[in-house]
Amino acid sequence: MSTHVSHVRHWKPYAVGAAVVVALLASTACQPSADDGTGEGGSSSPPKASSPAKPSGKPSAASPGETPSDAPSDAPSDAPSDKPSDPPGSKPAAKPSHTSAVAACTADDLAVSAVKEPADSKENRHLLLTVQNAGDDTCALYHHPLVKLGADARTTVPVIKDSDPDPGKPVTIAPGKEAYAALLVSGGARDEYEARSITLTLQGRTPGSRAGKPIDVPMPANPLYADDGQLVTYWTTASGFALDFIMSK
Repeated sequence: MSTHVSHVRHWKPYAVGAAVVVALLASTACQPSADDGTGEGGSSSPPKASSPAKPSGKPSAASPGETPSDAPSDAPSDAPSDKPSDPPGSKPAAKPSHTSAVAACTADDLAVSAVKEPADSKENRHLLLTVQNAGDDTCALYHHPLVKLGADARTTVPVIKDSDPDPGKPVTIAPGKEAYAALLVSGGARDEYEARSITLTLQGRTPGSRAGKPIDVPMPANPLYADDGQLVTYWTTASGFALDFIMSK
């Protein structure tokens, strides 16, 4: 009996000491460690990992003073052009004419004649009308001469349209120089008649207009036998060019 009680007394102190050690260890485990980086009184939960930034798809705005490197090089410039623009609906400026300052020829400026071609021909069907500038200034002849064969002629002689050497432009003749028009008196057609006069009227700038009074042309033969096949060419400074249009007729 005494031995058992002695063993019990010796066990109690050991049991109490063990309990105290366990309690101390438990309280120590509950306190935060100095190595966890949270500091005094901080939470012991680990920090959350930050999520990676997502690209926005839009270029970031340049800060003041910076020039974006990817700006298009062909962007339109606001700088004014050195060349003034024409107002809407405006027409291009007319080019200066080389003959606009040349006055039209008048009857007083010209000496007029008519000869048959060729000179030794027995017929008087092909005539060359010649005008010479007897004035002091260069003058311009427009279109073709308005010719009438005979005093009773109702209309002027029709023109050969293909004979215009420079369509739309007048023929200019300097003082002392000549211009020519070829005249076919008869073309072998019907209604032949006697013509005892030739008159020539100059045209103005407008086709068909008359510049001055009719000019009497000296007759190369009298009478001339004309018919309704008569023709005349445009004015030219090359007599051979004009005659080519009538000599084969």
